[in-house]
Formats: sequence, C-alpha cells, structure tokens
Amino acid sequence: MDMLVRKHPMPEIAAFIADLRDAFGEAVDEAIARGKAGQPGFYAVENGRAVGTKPVDDFNRWVADDSVVDRHYCKGCDGQCVGTEARCSQRR
Repeated sequence: MDMLVRKHPMPEIAAFIADLRDAFGEAVDEAIARGKAGQPGFYAVENGRAVGTKPVDDFNRWVADDSVVDRHYCKGCDGQCVGTEARCSQRR
C-alpha cells in the first residue's frame, strides 16, 4: 500500500478510490465532488469518518463488508471469483 494511502484517515477507501481512478479515470472524481456537494452518488464511511451524501433508501446503497476485503480489480475479470476463496489470478 502506498505511503500516502496509509497515512490517510480513511486508508481502505483511499486505496479503493485510487483503484477506481485507474480503471475509470476522472469520472470517479466527478462522482466524489457531486457527493460532497450534497448530490447522491458517492458516500463512504471508514474509521468513524464520512464523506459524501448518504443514500436516502436501501435501493441505491452498496455496503462493503468483510467479504470484499483483499479483493482486487483484474483486467479482463468476469467476476467468477467473487464469493469464492480464489483470487482472479488463481482461476486462470
């Protein structure tokens, strides 16, 4: 993990956002800015800190729990590893 991410008050979220930026570019920053401005689309909580706009209903919410820890993005992944003990690189 990058030194900057480790010192961040929300290190797991920061690492996740960095991966999203690598995959999706500037659209990630735009979504975060909208969430900080009070629009729906981005909300994150870690270590008692919150950033963005909390969803008002359960239909537009994705909750990360321990099942997504240590997951990573693999180019060309079709998602078959999700919910299993294997990592993408082990399934190929």
